[in-house]
Amino acid sequence: MPDNAAPRLSRASASTRPPAPVRAVHLGLGAFHRAHQAVYTMSDSDWGIAAYTFRNTTLPRTLTEQDGLYTLQVRGDGKPRAEIVDAISRAHPGGDTDRWLADLASPDVALLTLTITEPGYRTGGHGSAIDRVVAGLRGRHRAGGDPIALVPCDNLPGNGGVLRDALAAATREEDAAFRAWLEEHVSFVDTVVDRITPAATDEDAATAARLTGFADHAPVVTEPFSEWLLAGRFPLGRPAWENAGARFVDDLAAFQQRKLWFLNGAHTLLAYTGPALGCTTVDEAMQHPTLMALTESWWDTAARHATLPEEDLRDYRQRLLQRFASPGIRHHLLHIAVNGSQKIPARILPVLRAERSAGRLPEPAVAVLAGWLIHLRDREVADPRADELVALARSGNGARQVVATVDSELAEDGALISAVDDYVEHLRSAG
Repeated sequence: MPDNAAPRLSRASASTRPPAPVRAVHLGLGAFHRAHQAVYTMSDSDWGIAAYTFRNTTLPRTLTEQDGLYTLQVRGDGKPRAEIVDAISRAHPGGDTDRWLADLASPDVALLTLTITEPGYRTGGHGSAIDRVVAGLRGRHRAGGDPIALVPCDNLPGNGGVLRDALAAATREEDAAFRAWLEEHVSFVDTVVDRITPAATDEDAATAARLTGFADHAPVVTEPFSEWLLAGRFPLGRPAWENAGARFVDDLAAFQQRKLWFLNGAHTLLAYTGPALGCTTVDEAMQHPTLMALTESWWDTAARHATLPEEDLRDYRQRLLQRFASPGIRHHLLHIAVNGSQKIPARILPVLRAERSAGRLPEPAVAVLAGWLIHLRDREVADPRADELVALARSGNGARQVVATVDSELAEDGALISAVDDYVEHLRSAG
């Protein structure tokens, strides 16, 4: 818990600048946004963020009480350091619909960033993230139709195109004028984002108070490394994110592939095999010889199909080893293991398909599917298809049926399914 003797964090107590005018809106207020996009935006004092949660009311209320401020604690191999982030001018709960619509309609707002997680782009229905974005854009169109840039910041290949397609599907029945405006005045920016951000603990809050002298009830913990690559148009301008290290490039495909396969793919591998072998965090898993060998083997396998130069991949792998092994970041494997049905198709299956086409059966990919099967059978599952997947995993032909939910062709690969079943027993006996 924060030090109750320390003054409560606020703009007055911390002597920070007043809130910047709101020129950006964010949907998906959580730890990653506050460790990443908000920190980059803080480098430009002319831009403030109005940030919205989904159903959570506690976090926006806490941030409002702290004038939008929070402590960012950076933990690596040495002593932790902390800074106060002041980019959020307003924080709102998801139910604040009127303010959401007013912000999206405002001509002062030039962009909308999103961290809605992978399932958010694929689920429809009233109240979904896509539904909320459509409502905001519809209001903007009616209010005068100023252009706007949409900047998705989730780990999806071609995330700008994914968002564009999701909005096109959601507005298929809308009037022609609105759909034409979407085509002409809404730009979709592709991004690659990277910064490991585990959940903060009471101990982290106490450390933040010790480092800053202020009691912070919404601290964020992250690693020293941060990356943001962007490609796309900003018709009404953007913050000077490059001041904080963001890079603007013409084509993100190779960088997206590298991030998804090497970092996120390795995380998914560890998330499903690590707990079966008694590990709870990424840094613990990197001390386990079997998991370390599987990770290196996965990177070797992915490198055969990656498009970036070998030297770039080698340097990236070395940085990942350092980041994964850092004792300062306690990144829990079961937290990474959520939404497997959304993550595995992007992070693991492209490499597995390429390997099977070449006649190879890569152990790390088999291990992921086996570990996922154990996870579905034995643990509490957080996934948009949880009920279906758990029932299938516990059925008589679980491996084939679970694999069929993410790739029907791979499910008919008898050698693969047999290998997954065998690896389930291997992990159980090794654990």
